[in-house]
Amino acid sequence: MTTSPRVLGPGSTLGMLGGGQLGRMFAIAARQCGYRVMVFGDPSDSPAGQVADRSFANPFDDQDALLRFAQSVNVVTYEQENIPVSTVEFLRSHVNVYPGVELLRASQHRLLEKNSLRKIGIPTADFVGVTSAAQAEEAIRGFGGEAILKTVTLGYDGKGQARVRTTSDVEAIWAGLGVQEAIAERVVDFDFELSIVASRFGDGTCAFYPPVLNQHVNHILDLSVSPSPAISTRQADEAVEIARAILEHFQVIGVLCVEFFATRDGHVLVNEIAPRPHNSGHLTINACRSSQFEQQFRAVCGLPSGDVRPLAPAAMINLLGDHLLQATAERWRSVFELPQTFVHMYGKSEARIGRKMGHITCLGSSAEEAQAAAMESRRRLGFSMHPEH
Repeated sequence: MTTSPRVLGPGSTLGMLGGGQLGRMFAIAARQCGYRVMVFGDPSDSPAGQVADRSFANPFDDQDALLRFAQSVNVVTYEQENIPVSTVEFLRSHVNVYPGVELLRASQHRLLEKNSLRKIGIPTADFVGVTSAAQAEEAIRGFGGEAILKTVTLGYDGKGQARVRTTSDVEAIWAGLGVQEAIAERVVDFDFELSIVASRFGDGTCAFYPPVLNQHVNHILDLSVSPSPAISTRQADEAVEIARAILEHFQVIGVLCVEFFATRDGHVLVNEIAPRPHNSGHLTINACRSSQFEQQFRAVCGLPSGDVRPLAPAAMINLLGDHLLQATAERWRSVFELPQTFVHMYGKSEARIGRKMGHITCLGSSAEEAQAAAMESRRRLGFSMHPEH
């Protein structure tokens, strides 16, 4: 049973496990409202550390440091799902941690996640857990000879997975994954991908942002648009009810994101869940009265939900290291000339290919206008490749 959070007002100190960009945007939102923020697990020059009050640059298994951290904060949350469950369990004996352990545990293990979702009647792609190349080949043969083979842990932005197009490739792909356990998933014939960011509060109430249409390049989120005319009312309603079921099943206090495939028959299938704010929800910072990060600190501080209704159609486009290779000061100037365009950089010192360095959100009178502005903003930085559909 998850303990309801006690009410924490401005002046309280919030603990954040992880110092990446999600922790950074959480800290900015919380500090704007008068909260102090302490980060654990990354140094003071990390994206979150740069805007936090203090950083504990200690490993997640350093219990002495964890105890000092717990004694310095009023509540703890996390910004990524690779926090060890043992870390959260240790902290919970000293301070409240939200969203808690079970959602974290499930989101770290694809097979456990899929089984948990199926147990409560939530639709996913067909899947089989496998522990050898032979088992994988048998499972993939059952899926008609094609499948997605994924590691069960440490997979994000397309890492830890491979498309199997013929069973003759299984041996090499299995060896390349280098794991003892994996999950084989049936290939889903989908129209597009979408996601929904949702939050749940201590009194059991839930709040949902409108679903977001997502486009990816090389398995990394490239562009998010909301609201999208491509998402039907039925699909939006299904996304909300599925997210509600997950929030309630795991007794979430905080924010999560559910990623979906939109199927050819007009329904949705869950792809995966993230126990935290999500890249596709970054547009809420500028497009909504209460961003996903404000929702996060409101929930863990025992406060009511903010207003998640959109102010205007919006599009968010990611900035990777690839996109910034030609980004001179003059090019940046041309971006800042664009109306209703908001630049968010994460403070990372080294721009590497494929590394998320920031994002740009554009508002417009329509989703199409916002998307065109987002594409134009990145084009002005000197990168013209359009996202795949």
